[in-house]
Amino acid sequence: SSSTPPSSWTPPSSANHPLLLITHDGSGAATGFVEADAEHPHLNVHDLGVTRGDGIFETYSIGRGHVQALDAHLERFARSARMLDLPQPDLGVWRDAVLAIGQRLADHEEAWVRTILTRGVEGHDMLTGWAQGRPSPDYRRERTEGLRIALLDRGLRSDVAQTSPWLLAGAKTLSYAVNRAAVREAQRRGADDVVFVSSDGFLLEGPNSTVVLRRGSTLSTPPFGILPGTTQGDLFAAAPEWGLKAVMEPLTPDDLHAAEAAWIVSSVRHVTPIRAVDGVERPIDASLSAAWNGYLHARLS
Repeated sequence: SSSTPPSSWTPPSSANHPLLLITHDGSGAATGFVEADAEHPHLNVHDLGVTRGDGIFETYSIGRGHVQALDAHLERFARSARMLDLPQPDLGVWRDAVLAIGQRLADHEEAWVRTILTRGVEGHDMLTGWAQGRPSPDYRRERTEGLRIALLDRGLRSDVAQTSPWLLAGAKTLSYAVNRAAVREAQRRGADDVVFVSSDGFLLEGPNSTVVLRRGSTLSTPPFGILPGTTQGDLFAAAPEWGLKAVMEPLTPDDLHAAEAAWIVSSVRHVTPIRAVDGVERPIDASLSAAWNGYLHARLS
């Protein structure tokens, strides 16, 4: 836990964008993968992942070739497939593809790989799948100085996953237009990122992150209407190392404002403290932020 994040990053280059295309049989089962050139086109313009956003994805953090939280990500990938009524992905094939890309990026301190599965070309019974990777940006500033966030209404109740499962709350789908629009709105408000609030007044999640609060020796994160966070889950499992207990409980914007420290955590950016909410500055816990990021980096080394 005392390890520190890397002091330098290898800049991306066109040679560091490995791509593997997943092959499927007529039943939709994955049969393997083949290497492809990421600089050339491979996707059919009629693919439902493009025309409808009808597909799923996962993004995995890699450090020196080692994949973080691989099992948790693959399980979430399969869970998203079930929620979209897609054929269940063969996790053995996808695991091998992720590990293969991890090895191709082993010279980099931090990188990522993304797995994507779509319903395929409209009118055909053949899925489209691929895994791609590249070196990560340098997130040291965000991890140390923190981010300004805007609270934005998600327009859905906190119990929407139970009342309206067809809205796919908690699935990691390719339909990210709303999330991207929310980030642009946050930037118009002078913020860096977003935390969504349900229409009945509860904190949810960020467009690509999970919210974590510290009040005294207790860590908390919202329990409903969100995508289960892999990084948050790992930090909560290790909470006793820092003398903390971790709980999932309903949280409101007032809880965020009153918390002694707050973060948004994600697979690639890792742990970033929240330094302001809707323009109101708030304290950050620099030492715990550094310890958590050191812990995550040590697991990848």
